[in-house]
Amino acid sequence: MKERYSINDLAMMTGLTTRTLRNHLRQGALRGEKIDGAWTFTQEEIERFISDPQIHKGLESHRNAAVFDFLADAFKTANRACVILDYVADDREAEKIADFYCDRVNRGTSDIKFSYGRNRGRSRVILTGGEDQVLDILRQYYRI
Repeated sequence: MKERYSINDLAMMTGLTTRTLRNHLRQGALRGEKIDGAWTFTQEEIERFISDPQIHKGLESHRNAAVFDFLADAFKTANRACVILDYVADDREAEKIADFYCDRVNRGTSDIKFSYGRNRGRSRVILTGGEDQVLDILRQYYRI
């Protein structure tokens, strides 16, 4: 399991820009630690941040917009997939889920977009991108 996540990892999970995340750091809504000059975050710090009612509402709207944009795009030129996965998971399992998807999306040069959210014991993962790439990540997760 990952012990710490980078600001880029957090940006990928939330869909927020690193600039927005730095603003949240300055305002105190997000807590992290600078290690070798780079912001890093524990799973607990991320959970606290995304569970904050004001932050959570904005993130939920952002995730919903990503799904709506996928559905509204009538001019796709290649096969695309949008998958929403809801996992009922304790904190330990939620960390494994976030680690897996974060790692897989960061690995390649794919056009996969990834969103992660946690609320009331539920972890939600949203993947969008080329259908083969999305299916490949799902096969890896489920070891199909």
